[in-house]
Amino acid sequence: MKIRRLSAVARKEFIHVVRDWRSLFLALAIPIILILIYGYALTLDLRDVPTSIWDQSKTSVSRELLSLFNGSAYFSITGYCNSYREVQQELDRGRAMIAIVIPSDFAQSVKGGRDVAIQVVADGSDANTSRLAMGYATSVGQIFSTSVVAQQLSIQGRGDLLDPDGKLAQPLELVQRSWYNPDLRSQNVLVPGIIALVMIVVAAMLTSVTIAREWETGTMEQLISTPLRGVELIIGKVLPYFIIGMADVAIAVAMGKWIFNVPIVGNAGLLFAMSALFLTGALFFGMTLSITLKSQVLASQIAIVAGFLPTLILSGFVFAIENMPLPIQLITYLVPGRYFIAILRGIYLKGIGLEILWVDALFLAIYTLIMVTWAHKRFKFKLE
Repeated sequence: MKIRRLSAVARKEFIHVVRDWRSLFLALAIPIILILIYGYALTLDLRDVPTSIWDQSKTSVSRELLSLFNGSAYFSITGYCNSYREVQQELDRGRAMIAIVIPSDFAQSVKGGRDVAIQVVADGSDANTSRLAMGYATSVGQIFSTSVVAQQLSIQGRGDLLDPDGKLAQPLELVQRSWYNPDLRSQNVLVPGIIALVMIVVAAMLTSVTIAREWETGTMEQLISTPLRGVELIIGKVLPYFIIGMADVAIAVAMGKWIFNVPIVGNAGLLFAMSALFLTGALFFGMTLSITLKSQVLASQIAIVAGFLPTLILSGFVFAIENMPLPIQLITYLVPGRYFIAILRGIYLKGIGLEILWVDALFLAIYTLIMVTWAHKRFKFKLE
């Protein structure tokens, strides 16, 4: 392999990329667009729960309960209802996510020390959001219940069961603490995964058309007539897109830090090294499709479907792999994005290195080696 010939091919491809300003613009704009869309629109947090109230009791006791909902950072009372029909209308029209129904005997039951049920009606059309909202409502109900029990014990003269603040003494206090992501911000989890999406999209879009374009425009015959070797042509064509891909990684990392405040806890050099490894495999995957199909449109479409969708759905980027059916979990081992996203989150959030991530790095290296070998095996640098 001659460096001079290889650099000549790389220079030729780089000139072509620069002249095709539309493709170059898309290659640099895609990271910005994807990070903004996924960073802002795709969130697993639930910060506002629109709530409708049907207070059949209308007493000071029921208002005390509702004040806990109104004072919570998660609930916003959007309206009051007077029947189940109005409750249904609020949920149907999307003005409320949940509805709180307080029975007419609520105050009497609370003051009498009897059990009383409060109905929480949720819009289950979005199961995950509904589950979170119901959990928040249950927590507010438990706070109110504990307060009522403490008041009753105080009235009965059972102050020995209360703490100095007049609250019910708890024999066990559960203190929750989340490591690596203390605020449980979904952006801290999603932004590292977006880097993998950016790289697979850019790599698939750019390299999937390189060889196919040479065949379609008739320039491949001219290249075959030169002293150029096949390996020099492939590597020379990949180099400009590798540089563009690494520039996209830098853009994604910078935007994640400055826009979404997601810093890199671990080694930034290791992050870029693993990104280069994954990018190389993705580029040669697109190159293989271009070599095999010899059609720019078809190669580009298949590259997007075969690269982007598995990375989005089966890599653990959005959906936890542990919650998937066993056959699907086994399929995820074939998705390189699974290993790369695990590495990204390990470096971003935990600050760990290859002493822990070496297994994922090994599988990523195997994937890259397979893609590089496959591209060279499939490429026939001769007329057929």
